[in-house]
Amino acid sequence: MSDTPKSLRVLFCGAVLQNFFDLPSSEIGKVWAATGEMLKGIRDLPGVTVLGTIDDDETMVGTSPNGWPWTFYILADVPCRATAVAACNLFRTIEIGEHRLWKYIRVEARIGRELVIPA
Repeated sequence: MSDTPKSLRVLFCGAVLQNFFDLPSSEIGKVWAATGEMLKGIRDLPGVTVLGTIDDDETMVGTSPNGWPWTFYILADVPCRATAVAACNLFRTIEIGEHRLWKYIRVEARIGRELVIPA
């Protein structure tokens, strides 16, 4: 048996909030730039392997005030819970002018393990 700890399987769920839709069109690009920074930030965290993403903005129009449905998803293997927390923290720390990304997008991380499908 290996002493190497198994990575965690994490589903990061993101929801665009009403504050984004209330922005004047001239300000939206700043949020997209910050969103790109967040996506790269998650991908570039040590030990993170992004397995896939889903963006359902073509069929999910408007806000997710109750947390469902989410606007986008990132499925990743992460080495530990602290790394998942660091990924979520990007929403708190990435600045958009005088605000933070979390004003425009909320995140929830579902943490579990890989579900192995029998051969």
